[in-house]
Amino acid sequence: MFKKIGYLLLSMFIVFKHLFKRPVTLEYPEKKNIPPENFRGKPVVENCLGCGICLRVCPSGAITIDRENKLYKIDLKKCIFCGNCAYYCPHSAVKMSKEYELGVDNRENLVLSYPMGGADERN
Repeated sequence: MFKKIGYLLLSMFIVFKHLFKRPVTLEYPEKKNIPPENFRGKPVVENCLGCGICLRVCPSGAITIDRENKLYKIDLKKCIFCGNCAYYCPHSAVKMSKEYELGVDNRENLVLSYPMGGADERN
């Protein structure tokens, strides 16, 4: 009998202890989390010259360069967001953004295409 009352008092103590604390979770669609400074979100490409270094350092093979149509493509289904493409790009054309909401209705929308600016004829 005393054991059950002790468990009841212990559980009430735990409830009251957490009653006045701030909630840990956010109300997601209304309030969004601010990612930390070194967060690696969706890759963004601007003024890629098509040197191909990012192709060699991408461990998952998510990057392709279509030289005929001058398009730089990143397949987010394959991308592991390691940031090697941004780190090794000599022209700083690839940057990792803070965008983390990447849900889409169609899987084909996960292939990002960026026009290459001033693409030179390197192999």
